[in-house]
Amino acid sequence: MPNQSTQAGDDAVKADRFADQFKTLCDNIAVVIRGKRSVIELVVLAVFSGGHVLLEDAPGVGKTTLAKALAKSMSVSFGRLQFTPDLLPGDVVGVNIWNRNSAAFEFRPGPVFSNVVLADEINRASPKTQSALLEAMAERQVTVDGVTTHLAEPFVVIATQNPYEHEGTYPLPESQLDRFVVKTSIGYPEPLTESDILADRRWAEPVDELDAVLDAESLKSMAHTIDRIHVAPSLRDYMVAIATASRSHPALTLGASPRALLSLQRLCQAKAASKRRGFITPDDIRSLTSVSLPHRLVVAPESAARGVDSAAVLDEIIRSVPIPNQP
Repeated sequence: MPNQSTQAGDDAVKADRFADQFKTLCDNIAVVIRGKRSVIELVVLAVFSGGHVLLEDAPGVGKTTLAKALAKSMSVSFGRLQFTPDLLPGDVVGVNIWNRNSAAFEFRPGPVFSNVVLADEINRASPKTQSALLEAMAERQVTVDGVTTHLAEPFVVIATQNPYEHEGTYPLPESQLDRFVVKTSIGYPEPLTESDILADRRWAEPVDELDAVLDAESLKSMAHTIDRIHVAPSLRDYMVAIATASRSHPALTLGASPRALLSLQRLCQAKAASKRRGFITPDDIRSLTSVSLPHRLVVAPESAARGVDSAAVLDEIIRSVPIPNQP
């Protein structure tokens, strides 16, 4: 068996390779998503940590383009679901159809059987249809008529919703929000960047010209590298302390779940690997809690009436929990 120094050297090489591939992927996506490097990196970190992404933003800022660019850059399949009030669960996961020739039912898979699934305007569908995604997002499988079918890896859902539109929408339940490893927004581009976008889009859609920069083996290797990133016991305790504080905070009726901590830890490991480190730091945790935890917390009605939001409560918690000393 290899000794510890040899293993450490191998892990360092893998971390370097991960960082190079991470940068290559982000650079490729940045060709079509201009001026939003931090958003691109966050989405890619979420994907490699095995999580799903919720983009809450105004229409037309590039949410669909980001999802398409991600799938094309990774050389994986892309599926789109336009959520509407009349969308049915079978439209998401697929249905069994009777085949006269074979005298048997055949399963016709839905768009969820793709590697990158864009769930566009997810809050416009009924709760029953929204719940059709829960099993797929949590367990990477779907069950139709009692038969379970596993989804291909990687599998990531990029869901979008418009924060300014309330007519005909259904708020996402806490159980579904807890499946998203990050919630973020793209935002409007800077004026100079927007001018460049106008110049580039006169003839063709740039995402159609993107080349794949990763393959299936690269994706598997990167996921394995994240597994090797060290998490010190003191930092595990730090994350647990943050979650515990959220569960007992008087302004909250629902704190961070164990699933939330697992997602946060994995996200921090991915960030460490992207920075060529074999270990996570308190700064990784503090910087990523703002995108990985607020949407999982529920503010008490009386606090919400005073204008308190989950992000503000979390910021207070982060400032109150002592940062562990690093050796």
